[in-house]
Amino acid sequence: MVIGARGRAYRKNATDSILEQGVPIVALGGPLQVELLACPPDRRRRDLDNLQKALLDAVVAARVIEDDSNIDDLRVTRGPVFEHGKVNVLIRPYTSETQFTTNTGGMEP
Repeated sequence: MVIGARGRAYRKNATDSILEQGVPIVALGGPLQVELLACPPDRRRRDLDNLQKALLDAVVAARVIEDDSNIDDLRVTRGPVFEHGKVNVLIRPYTSETQFTTNTGGMEP
């Protein structure tokens, strides 16, 4: 996959932010649960599902996790408006205790 200039800049900014915060660089293996709290910079309409790919690729590039294919439970929540925007990321091992439960309406997984 070829990443454009804007994508490379986003990845660098995200990776730099991860490193500045002192996040342990341990390349967590799976299975993982990831929760994202997306706080937009303003009230314009945004699709939350457009956020995930570039952000998780940056987390892999920063060697916080081995591979985003190890994520078995991914949750995204819209947070309050925050000046310049931000995303809080929580990563933890996926276990039966952290497993997300939902009423699937009788559908089998």
